[in-house]
Amino acid sequence: MIESSNISQTTTTLLSLNIAPAQVIRGKNALAQLGEAIARLGNNPLIVGGDRSLSIIQPYLQSYNLKFTQTNYGSDCSEGSLANLRQTVATQKADLIIGIGGGKALDTAKLLAHQCHLPIITIPTSAATCAAWTALSNIYSDQGAFLYDVSLTRCPDLLILDYDIIKTAPSRTLIAGIGDAIAKWYEASVSSGHSEQTMIIAAVQQARVLRDILFQKSTAALQEPGGETWQEVVDAAVLLAGVIGGIGGAQCRTVAAHAIHNGLTHLSTSHSQLHGEKVAYGILVQLRLEEMVQGNQLAIAARQQLLKFYQEIGLPKSLGDLGLTEISLSELWQVAEIACSPNSDIHRLPFKVVPEQLVAAMVSTTVSFEVEKQNLGMNLDIK
Repeated sequence: MIESSNISQTTTTLLSLNIAPAQVIRGKNALAQLGEAIARLGNNPLIVGGDRSLSIIQPYLQSYNLKFTQTNYGSDCSEGSLANLRQTVATQKADLIIGIGGGKALDTAKLLAHQCHLPIITIPTSAATCAAWTALSNIYSDQGAFLYDVSLTRCPDLLILDYDIIKTAPSRTLIAGIGDAIAKWYEASVSSGHSEQTMIIAAVQQARVLRDILFQKSTAALQEPGGETWQEVVDAAVLLAGVIGGIGGAQCRTVAAHAIHNGLTHLSTSHSQLHGEKVAYGILVQLRLEEMVQGNQLAIAARQQLLKFYQEIGLPKSLGDLGLTEISLSELWQVAEIACSPNSDIHRLPFKVVPEQLVAAMVSTTVSFEVEKQNLGMNLDIK
């Protein structure tokens, strides 16, 4: 007989990983298989997306003579938007959610399916994020400011990656996706690089592979949209990036780079910039923090390597590149305080970070450290 105390101890050590979608269909004209996929998962789907994305999927749905309802999710994955969508699910008696669009549309659709206990199909229309893959949704305010994230019970039931559709998105979206994906290495390695856990070791090493693929292939991919190398980089940004968070869990997902992104979303002037663009800048700031606080010489070399790479493909290297040339000191402090809030992922760094240090790192990452110190009239030599 097993004693109850042993049962209790056993259950507390259980770890649930949501590693991958149940099925991934990828290729040119992959969306043509949507009718068969829907038939396996539901009879009355609710399609969630923005206006452009809904117009893309409609011809495919009509060709199968399917009963379906389309609804615009709004502009953000917000609590208000989700409440309205849940009402639509109930009214239309939907039995399947299909999310189509960018990261926020897909996050909305995934969380809606989670809340309504329905199957979910994700169809990305750009390679800007790995949201189509992950069991995670980010919640924003109605004004577009990041609030919190929600872990979901599973990855999507089906992910359809149609290269023909991805190709219609602006090249800027793939560049942003490269910035978001390459962050996996810089965040996972610093938060989990010394772990002895098998799955985390695997995730960190996969993040290294992802980084190297992007370094080697991104420039060529952007020169030939739709080509074989371009498809490989799309796979890396949408699929492989998702694998890392799935295998490694929260420890291999986000650290300072994403925390800085989250803080920047609270500035309305940053909303014209894509998620991956803000994350890419956040990587540079994270490396600057490692240099300032730890004296990490490897971080200096990594930052120089990234700056060259960013220059080649067009990722932002400074606040100015993000369109924040007029940012005030008080706004920098606002970003830093949000990024350093108690529940922030920035605290996955192997050292303590306070807002003063983060402000210093953000300023010193932007153009000239000495010039910015003089302009802002403050002491930024914080260790």
